[in-house]
Amino acid sequence: MLAVMFGGMGSARGIRIAVGQAAGVLSEKPELFGRLLVLMAMPGTQGFYGFICAITIAMRIGLIESAVNVSPITGMGLFFTGLSMGIVLWRSAIWQGEAAAAAINLTAKRPEEAGRAILMPALIETYAVVALLAAILMIMWLTKTGGLTFVTPEITPH
Repeated sequence: MLAVMFGGMGSARGIRIAVGQAAGVLSEKPELFGRLLVLMAMPGTQGFYGFICAITIAMRIGLIESAVNVSPITGMGLFFTGLSMGIVLWRSAIWQGEAAAAAINLTAKRPEEAGRAILMPALIETYAVVALLAAILMIMWLTKTGGLTFVTPEITPH
């Protein structure tokens, strides 16, 4: 749920940043709405990535079937996976909103550059996708058959 919470908070703030910039542009150039729509929506993807992470955890630990059986160490691993995923999503969504606002300014001044402008926030999206893939891999590893276990090392006398 941490990934959902942080991803959602970051997405909401990132969209607010982009929409605030677009509102000013659209008040003078309403014909640019179609070109600006994608730029306004881009910071919202992090909220979906957090949701995917949370549902993946819920499915892998048996929460959906009401048959949860997770060791404490696996639970801690999943907690920190969700936390780190959430932090990346939160910050990248805000930064993506700022990049989208800059791209909106570029599109307002040079509408023919809208295609290039979309690349600015898309570069930030790359790291949100990397975080999602890393989280899914960690979840799969932590919840594999047998799970994560702590083994006390044997000490051999010399």
